[in-house]
Amino acid sequence: MSEPLVFMMGKFAAHIPVDRTYFESHLWVMPGTGNLRVGFTSYAVRLLQDVYFLDWQIDPDTVVRKKQSIGEIESSKAVSTMYAPADGRVVRFNEALMNDPSLINADNYDKGWLYEFETTQPLLSPADYVKVLDAGWEQTQRVLKNQFND
Repeated sequence: MSEPLVFMMGKFAAHIPVDRTYFESHLWVMPGTGNLRVGFTSYAVRLLQDVYFLDWQIDPDTVVRKKQSIGEIESSKAVSTMYAPADGRVVRFNEALMNDPSLINADNYDKGWLYEFETTQPLLSPADYVKVLDAGWEQTQRVLKNQFND
């Protein structure tokens, strides 16, 4: 496997594997068991920090629209709503996360995958995803500084 791309988040290196594609919403996409397997990128995991609770608001085999609320995730930083990354169908969830959502923190690119998905929407190459990160990093830093200054 090729070396991952790296995006520096200050002193933290967010690794972007080149063996998969990406959504702008900081999710990686890789062929799974006949569908696309979806998970959080290391960039997203770093912003979330320690994930300890996950709740899906839809059932498996549900057709979704881009930006439709599909669940909630709770971490040491906040409770966040998860949205569908594109029009498509959520086929099934990673059942292991229901018992141990910390797999997202420990192994986000393998055992910590979120769900399997079907979509015909275009996906980003690893290099294009790094461009998205680079374009949004200054704004992200401002948001983070405001969170810590409250």
